[in-house]
Amino acid sequence: MRDTLKPSRLSLGDILRVGAVGLRARRARVVLSALGIAIGIATMVAVVGLSESSRADLMARLDRLGTNLLTAEAGEDPAGKAIRLPRNAVAMVERIGPVQHATATADVDARVRRSDLVPQERTAGVTTQAARLDLLSALGGEVARGTWLTPGGERLPTTVLGAVAAERLGVVRIGETIMMNDTRVVVVGILKPLELVPVLDRVAMVGFPAAERYFGFDGHPTTVFERSTDASVEEVRAVLARTVDPGGGGAGIKVSRPSDALAAKAATDEGLTALMLGLGAVALLVGGVGVANTMVISVLERRREIGLRRSLGATRNAVRLQFLTESLLLSGLGGVTGALLGAAATHAFARVQGWTAVVPPWSLAGGLAATLLIGVIAGLYPAVRASRLHPTVALNAT
Repeated sequence: MRDTLKPSRLSLGDILRVGAVGLRARRARVVLSALGIAIGIATMVAVVGLSESSRADLMARLDRLGTNLLTAEAGEDPAGKAIRLPRNAVAMVERIGPVQHATATADVDARVRRSDLVPQERTAGVTTQAARLDLLSALGGEVARGTWLTPGGERLPTTVLGAVAAERLGVVRIGETIMMNDTRVVVVGILKPLELVPVLDRVAMVGFPAAERYFGFDGHPTTVFERSTDASVEEVRAVLARTVDPGGGGAGIKVSRPSDALAAKAATDEGLTALMLGLGAVALLVGGVGVANTMVISVLERRREIGLRRSLGATRNAVRLQFLTESLLLSGLGGVTGALLGAAATHAFARVQGWTAVVPPWSLAGGLAATLLIGVIAGLYPAVRASRLHPTVALNAT
């Protein structure tokens, strides 16, 4: 009884070695094909990494600054007349149960100039506001140079400039003077940018007593700031307008939560991330087409090799596995390279921005999974085509 011959099966190591032969023989083409995959994966990993790094930095800033700050700003009543908040508006707000801290600023009619040689019309886009001594601590602000207003200084012609105001006026040292109307005022401090209330970056701030003494200020605040417990923010928000404007019922008071602007920025970043991921997917698709094209050309160029292997006993399945493995290795090479490039780009950019670099593991795993899927799709048709070549026809190919 004759034994039935059975084709041997290739081991995993044999499959990988046979699949790598074509890559080693055509290195320039392999590099160019893998580059398309690498660009797509690098783009996707970097976009996700930068988005997560930016969001992590934003959340850290929100945690540091707090989301429990509310502002109540005087507007106009239904008749179009400007609303004047009561002089004791801060004390009224502090009587609200959950409120922990309240303070205020007020618009002051004083034109700011660098010197008396500058016409009063040229204010450099800097306005004047009166500020309470506890404003800086309530807003979580910091002084870049000099000091904040002091109990003695708030009664004198001294000012603290916002970061943008100092830049516009060209003030770089403490002790320099600027003009407010016809009064020479000494700069005692320059603030760091106020992230929660950036409008104050363009303001020159004086004390309430000094504003009344030198600029005819009537003592009525324009904007009230308050901090409450996190759990009671919405509760306070519901009554804040009526509290600062009891006579008008709060109809013309604008109540806002400054941290909402930072939260909205996070939502905007999410939309931009989705757009950039779409562009990365397009680049990955183009790279997949390049891999498919490389594999088709490889089959056409290696017909004699395929015919020889078939003649020596290689099965159709073995030929399919050879070219499918080659496609997977080509895509995997591009995927790994792209993932490393994307992670490196994320760390480099995050360091420049002063962020903590965050590269989610799922983005790397997802990118590699996408490359393997692309490799299977791109290599399936060439692999099937190669396996269907008849040995005789393949050996006679030129």
